[in-house]
Amino acid sequence: MTVKYFTDTDTALIQFSDREIQETKEISENIYIDVDEKGNIVSMTIENAKANAGLSEISYQEIPRQTT
Repeated sequence: MTVKYFTDTDTALIQFSDREIQETKEISENIYIDVDEKGNIVSMTIENAKANAGLSEISYQEIPRQTT
């Protein structure tokens, strides 16, 4: 997964895989997802990202599976 931020357009692109994009779906006015031929998410685009996604800080945390 990669996250790219384009300062000139205030756009964030989150790429989950490198599969071929079949369709782009508008989730809201500023959020779009790209899906492959099976409907799996390939990437997400967030326009006006600083206001809509709080991009002043990005963190990643992997949570281990809990056993019961």
